[in-house]
Amino acid sequence: MDNVPGMTTENNDNAPASEQELRDTMVQQLIELGAARNPRVVAAFRSVPRHLATPEVDMAKTYEPEFAAVTKTDPTGVDISSVSSPRVQAMQIEQADIQPGMNVLEIGSGGVNAAYLAEMVGEQGHVVTMDIDGEVTQRAAEFLKITGHQNVTVITADGEHGVPGHAPYDRIVVTVQAADIPPAWVHQLKESGRLVVPLRMRGMTRTVAFVRDGERLVSDGFEQCGFVPMQGIGENRVRLALLHDAEGEEIALRLDDHPEPDVEALRVALSMPRIEAWSGVTVAGDESTDHLHLWLTTALDNLPLMAAKIAARKRGLLASASPIGVPTLVEGDSFAYRTARPTDDPDRYELGAIGHGPQGQKVATRLVEEIQVWHSDHRQHRAHIEVHPAGTPDYQLPAGRVIDRSHTRVTITWP
Repeated sequence: MDNVPGMTTENNDNAPASEQELRDTMVQQLIELGAARNPRVVAAFRSVPRHLATPEVDMAKTYEPEFAAVTKTDPTGVDISSVSSPRVQAMQIEQADIQPGMNVLEIGSGGVNAAYLAEMVGEQGHVVTMDIDGEVTQRAAEFLKITGHQNVTVITADGEHGVPGHAPYDRIVVTVQAADIPPAWVHQLKESGRLVVPLRMRGMTRTVAFVRDGERLVSDGFEQCGFVPMQGIGENRVRLALLHDAEGEEIALRLDDHPEPDVEALRVALSMPRIEAWSGVTVAGDESTDHLHLWLTTALDNLPLMAAKIAARKRGLLASASPIGVPTLVEGDSFAYRTARPTDDPDRYELGAIGHGPQGQKVATRLVEEIQVWHSDHRQHRAHIEVHPAGTPDYQLPAGRVIDRSHTRVTITWP
C-alpha cells in the first residue's frame, strides 16, 4: 500500500521526511502513548497513506498522533465531519479486537479508518463504511480507490439503521458521538460481538467497548474521547446555557438531560467572589481525572460541564477553563466547579472546588466530599457500563446511575 502517487523518496539530510518515515515516526509515538499495542494494529498504521484523505492539509501534520482534520462544518460552525486523530483511531481499533476474516461495520465514514479496518480483517474479511453525508462517502470512496482497499463497501445512509444487507457483523465501530444506541446496532451485531462507540453520558463522552449479551450490551473498557456529533434521526446534541458572553471569553454550561438552570441567577453568581474548598486528595501531573469525573456524574444529580475559553481564565473569571468542559455542580442560584492547585511536590496537584453564589461554600464542599469518596472507595476501580432496552424495569438493572434515552437505559455502576 506504500507505492502511491506523491511518494517522497529522497533520503538526505536536507530532504523532507518521506511518507514512510512519517508513518514510522507516527507509529513509534502511538506505541509510546500506549494507543497501539497489537502488532497487527501497528502494521496497519504503518501501511496506510492517511495524508491522501486530506490533501488540503500539510502532509506531516496528518501524521501527528493528536491531529484531527476537520473536513466539514455546519452553518453554525459546529464540526460535523473529520478524520479522527491517529491516536483515537488506534485506540478504538484496539478496543474492537478485530481479527482476520471478520465482517465489520463502520458508522461515520472518512476513508482512513476504513482502510485501517480493511488491513485488520485482511482479504478474507469485509468492511462496510457508512455516512449520512454523500460528500463524505464520496471522499472516502475516492481515498479507498487510491489506496487499493477493495474489501470495503461504502454506503450513504443514516447510521441509525445500520446496514442490514451486510449483517450480521462481528464488530461495529462508531466514529461519531452518540447519545443513544439504536436497536439496529444491537440486532445487527453477532452474539458476543463487540460494539465500540463514543457514548455521551450526562455530557461526558467515552469510547466504550461493549460486548453483546442477548438484548443488553456490557462494557469491556472505555477511554475518554471527543468526536463530531451524530447526524440524522439519532441526532441529540448538547445545549449551551451561556453564563458570560463577552467575545472571546465565553463561559457556558453544556447541558445533556440536566435540569434547566436559572441562567440569570448563575450569571450573578459568577460575578460574586470565589469560595475555595480543598480535598486533600492529590493527583500526579500526568494522571488522568477521567474516572474521577465519571464518578462525580454518577454520584451527583446536576453536574453539567462548564466550557470556557482560555481568555476567561486569563482574565480571572475562572480558575480552570477547558473547551471540553469542567464538571460543575449546580444548585439553584449557586455552582461549584472542580479545580486543582500545586502542592509542595512539583509533580502533584491537590483536587478541590471553587464555588460562586449565595450557596457557593455549601456546593463546593459537596463537590469536594465526592472527590474524597472517589479517592477512598473507587480510585482503584473502574466503572461498569451497561446498555439495556428502553422499558427495562428498574429491578432488572444494576444498582447505580441510570440514564434514560429514547432507545435504551444506560447504567453506570461502581464496585
